[in-house]
Amino acid sequence: MLNYQNKTESLAERFKKYVKIDTQSDPLSTSSPSTEKQKNLGKVLVAELLEMGIADAELDPYGYVYATIPANTNKEVPVICFCAHMDTSPDCSGLNVKPIVHRNYQGQDLVLPDDETVVLKMAEHKDLKHQIGNDIVTASGTTLLGADNKAGLAEIMEATAFLMENPDIKHGTIKILFTPDEEVGRGVDNVDLKRLAADFAYTIDGETCGSIEDETFSADGAVLTINGVSSHPGFAKGKMESAIKILCGIIDALPKDRLTPEATELKEGFIHPVSIQGNVEQAEARFILRDFDDDLLAIHGKTLDQVVHSVIKDYPNASYELKISPQYRNMKSVLDQYPQVIEYGIEAIERAGVKPINQSIRGGTDGSRLSLMGLPCPNIFAGEHAFHGKQEWVSLQDMEKAVQTIINIAAIWEEKA
Repeated sequence: MLNYQNKTESLAERFKKYVKIDTQSDPLSTSSPSTEKQKNLGKVLVAELLEMGIADAELDPYGYVYATIPANTNKEVPVICFCAHMDTSPDCSGLNVKPIVHRNYQGQDLVLPDDETVVLKMAEHKDLKHQIGNDIVTASGTTLLGADNKAGLAEIMEATAFLMENPDIKHGTIKILFTPDEEVGRGVDNVDLKRLAADFAYTIDGETCGSIEDETFSADGAVLTINGVSSHPGFAKGKMESAIKILCGIIDALPKDRLTPEATELKEGFIHPVSIQGNVEQAEARFILRDFDDDLLAIHGKTLDQVVHSVIKDYPNASYELKISPQYRNMKSVLDQYPQVIEYGIEAIERAGVKPINQSIRGGTDGSRLSLMGLPCPNIFAGEHAFHGKQEWVSLQDMEKAVQTIINIAAIWEEKA
């Protein structure tokens, strides 16, 4: 095990600094990045990297941070990239985050002070049972924490500082990539892979300590537009066909005991409405479609279309448009071609004194798309839990293990070269 230890406080301070910067992305924005405020964190990260001695650290116009840790070995080592995203989810406010460190957790309920109805209970957060004696970080009850993925940012930055301070740890060229807009599915839309010039990568964006993930959902997004018939409500008999009511009927007609997040687990996919808006004349719903199997994903799209058609046939003067667009695809088909990427990740976790958990993600990361773009990229744990909500939490000790794992990955690629 490499001598990364007694760094809890520097890691904690780095993480708390990042989560206080509002970087929420916007799915309705057409700009890149979707919100300019994401660059505020990017500027902080670049300044810190330059201070560490990373001479080429830069924030580009699209909100991406690129940096290089130069090789310190004579061996020919594949170029490895560590990646995390700067934005936080649109599902919950990230403004004025107040991080709280709950020291020496002993299994008690964690009542968050700014909204005492927000309570973390071990019965509801199973991984808390592994955190006895550890230091748990939460927000204060009115915002998300932002551990997804600022824990990953802090861990990569902490590992970078350690490697720059300890040149005796031999490694090849290491690239750093921090992305915007991962939470809205556009995290690598404008990434410059030629500039990055990496052979393999690891996103640091996973949950349970020890997890390494080589498989994600395949994902599509769908936009359903209902064109109804508006009429004065006092004279609407036989005329009005409300787009709002048609849309509600469609959502109600979707399966409730399958193909929905509330009723699925493991490798089961779903159709999930995430937003609705509109009026009597026109209404719109946005959906996400998910499955580990691309063929089943296509079937989910057809299922949605069939449900829409079956409902709207009772409204002869109404019409609809359903647009389904690909978001990302399961990365496993790519990663299976490069088994050493997973093998070295597993060994790195073991060297950190943690039992590896090789699993699939019921979700996606930038690594999904990077893999399909030609940069094989599994996902390593960052320690984040209950993301996208006010009960989000992370353990500082799990974050330390992630830092150790990153350092170990860098060393193992050099050793095996």
